[in-house]
Formats: sequence, C-alpha cells, structure tokens
Amino acid sequence: MKAQDLFEQVTADLVAAIEDGASDWRMPWRRLGAGLPRSVEGRPYRGWNALVLAMVGGDRGWTSARWATYRGWQRHGAQVRKGERGTHVVLWKPIERHEQTDEGDDAVHRSLIARTFTVFAAEQVDGADRWRAPTHVPEGERIEQADAYFAAIAAEVVHGGDRACYVPALDRIHLPHLGQFDKPAAYYTTAAHEHTHWTGHRDRLARDLSGRFGSDAYGAEELVAELGAAFWSAQFGLEQATRHDHAAYLGDWLRILKSDPRALVAACSHAQRAVDLLNERARWNTSATDANDDDVALTA
Repeated sequence: MKAQDLFEQVTADLVAAIEDGASDWRMPWRRLGAGLPRSVEGRPYRGWNALVLAMVGGDRGWTSARWATYRGWQRHGAQVRKGERGTHVVLWKPIERHEQTDEGDDAVHRSLIARTFTVFAAEQVDGADRWRAPTHVPEGERIEQADAYFAAIAAEVVHGGDRACYVPALDRIHLPHLGQFDKPAAYYTTAAHEHTHWTGHRDRLARDLSGRFGSDAYGAEELVAELGAAFWSAQFGLEQATRHDHAAYLGDWLRILKSDPRALVAACSHAQRAVDLLNERARWNTSATDANDDDVALTA
C-alpha cells in the first residue's frame, strides 16, 4: 500500500471513530491507555504508528500490544498464522538530493520519504505466548512515577479553581487540585495535556501551527495536546482523562482531518516531539531506539 493511501484510509477510520464516540467523548486515542504498542524486542512504536496500532488492537480486542513484521516474528521462533491480515505502518527514510547552484556549488536538499510496512500482532502468531501476557505494574506505582515525572520537569503549575489550562503569556499551567478529580490518573493525564501545550512555548519547541493549519491553528494545537496526552498516558499505562470541556473542538478536528489526510500525520509528529521533550526534561527513558526495516517503530 502506498503511504498516501494509508494516510487517507486511517484518517477516514479516525474521523468515523470520532463521530461515533463524540456524544460521550469516547475518543479513539483513549485506547492508548492500555500501554504503548511495542515491537517484539520491546521498543515502543511512536507517533502515528502508535495511534494506528492502538486503534487496530482496540477494535479487535487484542491486549498484548506487541507487533512485528513477518520476518521479525520468524527471527524469534514464532510464525504468523496462515490467512492473517497484517496492519500497515510507516517508516520515514531520510533522503538527500544534490544539485549544482548557479555559482557551481553543491547544494544538498534533505527530505523524508514514507515507506509502508506490514506488521502483525502477537495474537495473530503461533509461538508468541510469552508476548501475549501483558505486563502489569500496580496503578499506585505508576501514579508515584507520574508524580516524580512532573516534579522533575518543574514547569510553573498553579493549583486551584475548577479549570485546567495553559496560559502562554505567563508560561504557566493551571490545574485543579488532585482531590478534585474522580481518580488520580485523571489528574495526571490532564497535567500531560497542559504540559504538551507548555512545550510549544517559544523558548522550547516554538510550535507555530498557523502556517500548516491557518485559521484552524488553535483547534490543531488542541488536537496536538490531546494526542500528546494520549502518548504520554500510554507510557504510564493510564487511561486518559475525558475532557468534556473540549467538545467545542470536535468540529475543528473533523474539519482539519477531512480536509487533509496528512494533517493527522503532522499532528502526531508534533505531539510526539512534545512528549519527547517532556521525557528529556523528566529524564524518563522509554527505551526507544531507531528501527530497521524488519521492526518498524518510527514516524516523522
């Protein structure tokens, strides 16, 4: 499958899933709360690929969140069952193009090209029993880790009131107190949403979406923050908080996604960069490494 066809197909599936769950805010990326999809070696899939695999796994009731190519499973003594259909993911390959300038100099133009690969879940494979058993970490331990994580980032956070937001002019995050949330996980995943906004400050990632999304830049930023919170939540295996106060953005998101199949790729990319920065500030290791063609884990 060509990358553009894959972008269009997945975007259409996401739009349908958003429209189906809009009434009670059952957003498709909440499926990442079961944990990051990982390769057979344990490396996490990232960005677009993480979202796609979580959606597919959730639709089919698969809980292992372990994936590999046909050859990848064979290298580990496992075999994809006959007749199983794989899931397409994308690997972005850097390429260089050399041109001569009018002055005779060699100009190098760098870009990325998308290649698609097919992966299979552990549930589709014989001999993959040890990968089908999900790893369980007690929620209390995950909450303690999340608390230490945000403390290490040391963003300015003001607690109080009943509204969560990030104020760019003051570079300040506002959050209700932990006890105001139904459960601790909701507090920390909401904090992840606002910290994703915080990464866009001019002194950090300087994220400006107006060039890419025009008048929809504000809605696109909220989509990035929602996806960033989903990717962050997946790292900790916490279910993302339901944000009914963001219902006003649904129309923006659907318009953005319907008008441009690559908009989701861009949003996932920005969200992953945001989480990468937070992880760096928190010194949190997800064991992410570059992937090869047999074990695709990267996105733009």
